[in-house]
Amino acid sequence: MSKVLITGGAGFIGSYVCRKLLEMDHEVVVYDAFVHYISPLKSILKEYTELRFQGIADQIDFRRGDTRDKAHLRRVILETRPDRILHLAALPIADLSNRHSEEALTSILEGAVNVLEVLRDVDFVKRFVYISSSMIYGDFEEIPAPEDHPKHPKDIYGGTKYAGEVMTETYSRRYGIPYSIIRPSAVYGPYDVNRRVSQIFVENALLGKQIMLYGGGHQTLDFTYVEDAAEGMIKVMFHEKGDGKAFNITYGRGYTLRELAEILKTHFADLDVKIVEEEDVFRPKRGALSIEKAKSLVGYDPQVSLEEGIKRYLEVYRDLDVFKNHL
Repeated sequence: MSKVLITGGAGFIGSYVCRKLLEMDHEVVVYDAFVHYISPLKSILKEYTELRFQGIADQIDFRRGDTRDKAHLRRVILETRPDRILHLAALPIADLSNRHSEEALTSILEGAVNVLEVLRDVDFVKRFVYISSSMIYGDFEEIPAPEDHPKHPKDIYGGTKYAGEVMTETYSRRYGIPYSIIRPSAVYGPYDVNRRVSQIFVENALLGKQIMLYGGGHQTLDFTYVEDAAEGMIKVMFHEKGDGKAFNITYGRGYTLRELAEILKTHFADLDVKIVEEEDVFRPKRGALSIEKAKSLVGYDPQVSLEEGIKRYLEVYRDLDVFKNHL
């Protein structure tokens, strides 16, 4: 049994990691600022934190704190003495990072460096896992994109995530900090409230609202069900072959937004889908990522296709009161 500290652990992905770690009998410490990145007035799910931690909240050591507060962060790490740290805390949305670039720089880069600054002075952490992003690649030049794909991020989010990778590797070389880097892509599933495209599409379908397909719906993403992402992060964090390496943790297949809409249409025959030819030219052209490295080295094996993931997503939401009146 290990003790894992998860920065940003009260967030969407972090909550699923917490649940899986507890199922494996590990101790979990959550260090989280409990910040709303999207206005609560725009959130359909008002009690999403309670939903995320239903049945497990009393098994977790919750510590409120911001990774930009290095003194408090150090105090919590020294008090809890975790074996491993999963660093998820960051402004999680690419579009918001572009609009709030200073917050992105401090939240993503400064937060990561502060954790590394603490780790240079302690000897009890066996692995620091930095959660990066597939946005660091920019426009995909090779599909599926492998981990050694050229890094040409096109936005503030991708740039700061990549800077965090560089600093993680630098601190490791200088101070011997054991680390892993994980690059997820388009993670989706129940209790996401940050207005990612999958959440918008699913909630609009449930509420009988129109879905807009910008750029003709041809944008391609490697949609990753949140339980697969959480499982992959845990495998990398604990596997000896995960040390000192970067991994794509995704489903490994690209789906267009039009395909996502078609999958939703199999559940909502009257779904109103509007094609808009206008396209965001600054958004990187993406697709599938290669997950062969994660499969071969740490045994990562994602199980949930987009078709199955949307089915599971809808099954959870159909039982929520906020959607029942619309079905």
